[in-house]
Amino acid sequence: MVNVALLAGANYTIFQVEKYYKGHLELLVPVPDAFIVYRDPYDIQENGKTPDPSTVHIDYNADNTFRFNKVSDEHYQIEINDRCLWFDSESYVRTVNCDSTTVWSVQCGLFDGSVYSECYIIPNSGGLVLHGGINAGLITVKNDWSVSNYWAIKQVGKTAYPMIDHTYDAIVVGAGGAGLRAAFGLAKEGLKTACITKLFPTRSHTVAAQGGVNAALGNMSEDDWRWHMYDTIKGSDWLGDQDAIHYMCREAPQSVIELEHFGVPFSRTPEGKIYQRAFGGQSLNYGEGGQARRCAAVADRTGHAILHTLYGQSLRYDTTFFIEYFALDLIMDNGVCRGIIALNMEDGTLHRFRAHKTVLATGGYGRAYFSCTSAHTCTGDGNAMVSRAGLPQQDLEFVQFHPTGIYGAGCLITEGSRGEGGYLLNSQGERFMERYAPNAKDLASRDVVSRSMTLEIREGRGVGPEKDHIYLQLSHLDPETLHTRLPGISETAAIFAGVDVTKEPIPVLPTVHYNMGGIPTKYTGEVIKYENGKDVVVPGLYAAGEAACVSVHGANRLGANSLLDIVVFGRACALHIAENLKPNTPHAPLPADAGEQTIANLDKTRFANGGNSTASVRLEMQKVMQSDAAVFRTESSLQEGVKKIDEVARKIHDLKVTDRGLIWNTDLVETLELQNLMTCAVQTMHSAAARKESRGAHAREDYTERDDKNWMKHTLSYNNLETGVTRLDYRPVISTTLDENEAKSVPPKVRSY
Repeated sequence: MVNVALLAGANYTIFQVEKYYKGHLELLVPVPDAFIVYRDPYDIQENGKTPDPSTVHIDYNADNTFRFNKVSDEHYQIEINDRCLWFDSESYVRTVNCDSTTVWSVQCGLFDGSVYSECYIIPNSGGLVLHGGINAGLITVKNDWSVSNYWAIKQVGKTAYPMIDHTYDAIVVGAGGAGLRAAFGLAKEGLKTACITKLFPTRSHTVAAQGGVNAALGNMSEDDWRWHMYDTIKGSDWLGDQDAIHYMCREAPQSVIELEHFGVPFSRTPEGKIYQRAFGGQSLNYGEGGQARRCAAVADRTGHAILHTLYGQSLRYDTTFFIEYFALDLIMDNGVCRGIIALNMEDGTLHRFRAHKTVLATGGYGRAYFSCTSAHTCTGDGNAMVSRAGLPQQDLEFVQFHPTGIYGAGCLITEGSRGEGGYLLNSQGERFMERYAPNAKDLASRDVVSRSMTLEIREGRGVGPEKDHIYLQLSHLDPETLHTRLPGISETAAIFAGVDVTKEPIPVLPTVHYNMGGIPTKYTGEVIKYENGKDVVVPGLYAAGEAACVSVHGANRLGANSLLDIVVFGRACALHIAENLKPNTPHAPLPADAGEQTIANLDKTRFANGGNSTASVRLEMQKVMQSDAAVFRTESSLQEGVKKIDEVARKIHDLKVTDRGLIWNTDLVETLELQNLMTCAVQTMHSAAARKESRGAHAREDYTERDDKNWMKHTLSYNNLETGVTRLDYRPVISTTLDENEAKSVPPKVRSY
């Protein structure tokens, strides 16, 4: 007996096949979707050479595979490796390049009511068929398809992709700041916890955060977390949920002190206190007291220091790491999240993680754009997993452009450089931000600064030969300040712009930096959906960090609130789960078909043989997003963008993956990441086109004012890449705080700096 793993459409059945003659094996064709058999390479040759037309030997040779390529609802091509099997009019067997000239249909049926099947492969409309019998050792080619000849196959098991099962109290997907804070917070409470990450934890994108983390510590001047709350609500352009903002700003001082106790090496004042620098959009006394210095910093490598410290803490507790595992999909069971399916990129095995609670902390999707500060790994994996589960994403139209990405490279130059005294210059040597934001100047909120820079360039006051960027001036600062407070960006500018910051300005341009939108959650981290006019919790599912939309950032995030977001809400997820889940709570069995659709997509993607490379479709998507969902938007650009991004999204069904293996298949993983990026990009463009106002990062030239009456509401978007359908809905903004006695809500007013 020979065991052969056979892909049978969505059923993924393993078949046991009788070996009737030495060296030969019967052909396996249980259903007309897909199959794998093995051939004798000496009997089926390429380039028109033919064997004896009466005999085709099929041998057990694992180097050769046969598959069906679907040509229509009724017809298929038979592919041998990357070439197609066909039979000419004289019954000679040949292999040719795959095209649509020869197609095949299949007839299968039960034999005597048993588990055996009979299947006939019929090319085009003729009667030519491969067939053989249970008494035959050879496969013969005949010009009839008599029912007396059939292929005998016997089903003995399920799934040709081996699945390894794991069971935990809670799992965390992602090992950036939010994921690590959630993971060791859960382990600390005695919960059996796994952290699944496609990167080594200290390579997560949190490592790139530079400027600092906001908290009203009051180390540089008097401060109050309510002032921080006011600035965050104002920065959000009143699209932020005030209960969540209340929670984050109130928890901020304790969270930063906690980080210090964990070992984060914050820069220090001469008195030994945590050093805090000025940052954009931060004020004292509800905007009336001037610039606040609220941003606790580790020179200009704050994210790097926090990430390494949190990873060290996670090793202190019993957190199990699954490193370089690519999360594929959520396991949903009657609306309850039961865990995830992941691919081990190192050995190609599939893993099913069953858990009572799943935390998504997978980061943003900045790589949907052509020019961005995001790592190449920021592909919106968790966001897309939620969309495939039929759940909404929220406020994806709000994409932050950081004012100071290095021109031509996109590398980030921290806002901290302006917090330390740097400023922007146009071609006339003018500090133009004084015209756009008379009070805050270069430390206005990021959306205001990015739009101001773009207007300067549009009006001909850009710098450089093409007058297409702006200068960031730092050379007036004390070299000692540059060395101690801004060492990282001094090095970055030298490498990527060829600039000595002590002598020359840095060429900069607004660059995509952060996604304010994401998976909608409560301030506890619980993922929510909106049904019948009410927020409904999705049982078992949490999200934190840039993947989530709590929403504390609303239409525009303030600088240094992102590192605060990840530690506060990563911790909030752990606290809420620990309060509601006892360690070692028994698990119900998973559904028998859990993960079947995921495996179907993985297999379909792995063997995709379309007309477009992953890289070409990704680039086309990025250019559409860069041109039509930019700093300034209009009805015509957005409608054109919707049309173009939908056209690009359809190409996701016509991709070609060249590497058919499973071990370190970067071609496959990048294609799966493109699927994730594409669903986020489509929802971003559709959401932006629908919002007829200007608010925060969503700046429209045809609707220049904020419209609180009609648009003070969150966008909820749904997308199905298979059908190409995108649907929008809306839910109200939460305009009340957690406790009006502790902190009063902030009513909307004109936002100016």
